[in-house]
Amino acid sequence: MDPRDNWRADSRGIRPVRIANCSGYHGDPPREMYNQATLGDVDFITGDYLAEVNMANNAEAYAQGKHNGYEETAWQGFLETIDVIADKRIKVAINGGALNPEGLAMKVAELQRGEALPHLDSANRHVTLTSESFFFTKKDREPREIVSANGYLGAHAIYEALKKGADIVICGRASDASPVIACAWYWWSWNNTSYDELAGALVAGHLIECSAYVTGGNFSGFENFELDRFINPGFPIAEISQDGTCVITKHGGTGGMVTIDTCRSQLLYELQGNAYLNSDVKAYLDGVVMEQVEEDRVRVSGIRGAPPPYTTKLAIFYKGGYELQALFNATGHSYERKAALFEKKIRALVGNDVLEDFDVLEFQRIGVPAANPMNQNSNTVYIRIFAQSTKADALNAISRAVRDVSLRHYSGFHSSLDLRAMTPRPYIAYYPALWRQHHLKERFHFINPDGITKSFDTTPPPKFEDLGIRDSYETKPHVETQGNLQTVRLSQIAHGRSGDKGANLNFGLYVQTQDQWDWLRS
Repeated sequence: MDPRDNWRADSRGIRPVRIANCSGYHGDPPREMYNQATLGDVDFITGDYLAEVNMANNAEAYAQGKHNGYEETAWQGFLETIDVIADKRIKVAINGGALNPEGLAMKVAELQRGEALPHLDSANRHVTLTSESFFFTKKDREPREIVSANGYLGAHAIYEALKKGADIVICGRASDASPVIACAWYWWSWNNTSYDELAGALVAGHLIECSAYVTGGNFSGFENFELDRFINPGFPIAEISQDGTCVITKHGGTGGMVTIDTCRSQLLYELQGNAYLNSDVKAYLDGVVMEQVEEDRVRVSGIRGAPPPYTTKLAIFYKGGYELQALFNATGHSYERKAALFEKKIRALVGNDVLEDFDVLEFQRIGVPAANPMNQNSNTVYIRIFAQSTKADALNAISRAVRDVSLRHYSGFHSSLDLRAMTPRPYIAYYPALWRQHHLKERFHFINPDGITKSFDTTPPPKFEDLGIRDSYETKPHVETQGNLQTVRLSQIAHGRSGDKGANLNFGLYVQTQDQWDWLRS
């Protein structure tokens, strides 16, 4: 052990490490950092403050000196909690530094934010385009202005900062689970090739990274419980053992719950196939096992690890142009024909020449009226116009067309009098790409009270390997579907969780019994 670091010397590397999460995105209450520090004993507090678009939304204001660059809720959490953290000697690792980790750091280790913008160019062979984003580079348009470009960083720099004695590590765009991996890695002194253990910590980090999503938030099975349990769910804790297995729990007396189902829901969130990726390790989930060992305690095991992929995600945000949306109501019968009439009328009034200027123009039908409505509300659906264009005046043509409909609207037409969302506003577009990990130059910095900074290079992963093709399975029938059938809600058989990864959407389902599984995969 480094003689400079005798922190938790009587228990580090002996008992499971307790890692608490205090944030799943920048909107979570700052008070949760204080709650995690005071409602029970923990060794580390971690927090994820960055959704995909946070940094892009603030990039221009930060460059103009109008924004601090870091997440305000992270700062507020420290203001409330710093004395408790110091008194209880709790170490903290969060990515709330966002664009400006240095600005949030004093007497901390700061993980350089992986800024990739200077290296973005058309000749870079490591930028992978997606077809949905090709209007980003259409030849007949002016180039879109890049707002931010950040590579997703792994755990090794955080781990090395902790190893050198850091008490608080403020990161920029570290990936969501990386602080948890780093804390467990440091606690157990794993090697950087301890792939099974690192993979277990990756899954533990994934389970707690979204705060209350594993303790009852966004839980499709909520209807089976008293609603009061979901008013204020406590935030989660991962107890990670030396072999990488973990127990997901929360402080006693807090709201919500930790069950196999809440854990399975969060496990499926943002997954794409049976391999979960991080910059330090891949986690294979085929053999994952979850056991309810006590109330609000779920053990997770069976994770296999492997070397990480050669690439990491590069999140590019650019000025996409302008957008608007507007909601209009349709009450009464034949709502589909009313929506079709409304769309034809708006398109005709806008005109074909202007329609060519739209990147996106959608007329969405939201909701279905009740079969036997007893009042106006149950017999009303929405028609949502959503439009994007590089030309604000093209969007203004939508507003003019809506005005010109005037009294020529369909029967049962009504809307809110607040139409501010129909005013064109600039929007930031997202362009996910890949970046070779060996091109990332990561450093961490110790900032002393006198403001002197000492910087250190990090040790990259020793090995990379290709991901390969994800496993896929045939859904050949496993049960007989002839005979007496009945219609039930899918939620009576399965629970689910939807999410996103990069520009992809995903939706995971799980069931309770083998019979249900055989039916579902048929």
